[in-house]
Amino acid sequence: MAVPPDVRSPGTRFRPASLARTPLRLGVHNPGRTVVAAVAVGLLVGTVLLLLPISRAGRGGAGLLEALFTATSALCVTGLAVVDTATYWSGFGQAMILLLIQVGGFGVMTLASLLGLLISRRLGLGSRLLAAAETKSVGLGDVRSVLLGVARISLTVEAATALVLTARFAWGYGYTWPESLWLGVFHAVSAFNNAGFALFSDNLIGFATDPWICLPIALAVIVGGLGFPVVIELMRRNRRPRQWSVHTRLTLVMTGVLLVGGTLFVTIAEWGNPGTLGALDPPGRVLAGFFQAVMPRTAGFNSVDPGAMNTGTLLGVDVLMFVGGGSASTAGGIKVGTFAVLLVAIVAELRGDPDAHLFDRRLSPGVIRQALSVALLSVAAVVVPTLTIAMTSPYTLDQILYEVISAFATVGLSTGITADLAPWHQLILIVLMFAGRLGPVTLASALVLRDRRRLFRRPEGRPLIG
Repeated sequence: MAVPPDVRSPGTRFRPASLARTPLRLGVHNPGRTVVAAVAVGLLVGTVLLLLPISRAGRGGAGLLEALFTATSALCVTGLAVVDTATYWSGFGQAMILLLIQVGGFGVMTLASLLGLLISRRLGLGSRLLAAAETKSVGLGDVRSVLLGVARISLTVEAATALVLTARFAWGYGYTWPESLWLGVFHAVSAFNNAGFALFSDNLIGFATDPWICLPIALAVIVGGLGFPVVIELMRRNRRPRQWSVHTRLTLVMTGVLLVGGTLFVTIAEWGNPGTLGALDPPGRVLAGFFQAVMPRTAGFNSVDPGAMNTGTLLGVDVLMFVGGGSASTAGGIKVGTFAVLLVAIVAELRGDPDAHLFDRRLSPGVIRQALSVALLSVAAVVVPTLTIAMTSPYTLDQILYEVISAFATVGLSTGITADLAPWHQLILIVLMFAGRLGPVTLASALVLRDRRRLFRRPEGRPLIG
């Protein structure tokens, strides 16, 4: 008698044929390794393209370290630079940087969304249905719809931002229409993908009081930092706020709180600083304060000189950079969801509640453990490089910490010391940008995929805490 194809002996692992044919089966056992390998190949290709003599504006080609650092910063949508993007690279080189930014931003949003699909398919049917009901954006759909959705959102926001910027550069600053179009497209793509690369030697300091430049860029940065699942859910007009998923409500609330709080903090702290906001008129100070509150959480544009900020302001900006933006977005950091889960867990512990609640849902202990793991590992990823550079460089601790967090959180803001660091310090920043872009996403997915049930529980132990 023939044995059905899905029937196995008792000692053999059962694997349905339908699951073996799923399109997400590739890399399912170790998706993190597949993702890291893909990004590494992208970095290799980008570095080779920037090494070509045609990529540099001056004579000869770029140095290996300059090309590698720039390719990493662009593909990881960071924005840190060891050379002046406006003068060091030729038009071809700038176009390659733009291409790397677009590929990096699109890849991050797609990666996070597809990992959500992968995770949901690895769960049981009940958990999958619950996850789909909770997210209402990335659930049991197919890969094609995710790819098309990310592409549609990216191109729409970038095109709208580029249109406004192009018109402003042409009518307000006397650039020719081809020049304005290039400037508009480059900065729109850099803004939505939270990269922070600019085609001006002083970044956007020359436009600090121009709302037609700063506000479209800031809006594109905010939308890119919300994430694909949130934007998709907001686009569904038949959905009411009360019906939004926990993830969407959490991302919007935390984004609003950090934007308002960050704007007040930066504006008040730098109001009288002649090196930053103090040199502007009152409306310009408010605009620049808002702009500088948006950028640390996601992108590396700056309309004032970060190197001239007060030490206390730099520390506050460090916190904003470390928290970052929304999950499945082009932003970096530990993400606002991780930060909010930890806050809710702390409040519940202080109140003596047995469970932590977020909106109208109870948080599972697994989610809290995952958030704690991501946060503490990220702290370690910042502290070790900071100590290493601080012990072997002449710069102050606040400058080094600012640079390290900016690299790890893929922000791109700089106090101006990146280009002057020793080559091996710059290599540390390269590793940080790579790890900061892939680390939180792949680590979080790995923690979920490793969730397992034990058939027994050991006796409870209570070590002293505090």
